[in-house]
Formats: sequence, C-alpha cells, structure tokens
Amino acid sequence: MASKAKMIGSTEATQPQTVVEEREELLRSTREEEIRNRAYEIYLQRGGQPGYELEDWLQAERELTE
Repeated sequence: MASKAKMIGSTEATQPQTVVEEREELLRSTREEEIRNRAYEIYLQRGGQPGYELEDWLQAERELTE
C-alpha cells in the first residue's frame, strides 16, 4: 500500500513540472520565432545581402530584449 501511495504522489509531483516545462518550451519557441522574424526584417532592410546572418540574429535579440 505504501508503494501505491508513493506512485500516486510521484505522478502528481511530476505533472506540474511537466506543465511548467511545456510552458517554458512554448515561450522559448515563441521568442525564437519573434527573433527569426525580426532578423529577416533586418536582412530585408539591408537589401537581402547574404553573409550577415549572425549579426542580424544578434541585433534582433538585442532589439527584442530592450
């Protein structure tokens, strides 16, 4: 009986953590999408010149964290 209570308790304890992890992943992916979109806008503003991907990404991150 003790092991049964332990299983139930451990399941309940991990569910909120899973929900939190899922929410954090969603926020990360949403933020990444925002950065990606802004970096693309920067790329277009520069005339679409290749070779500045990292700079565009970092600038987008800076702009979105201000």
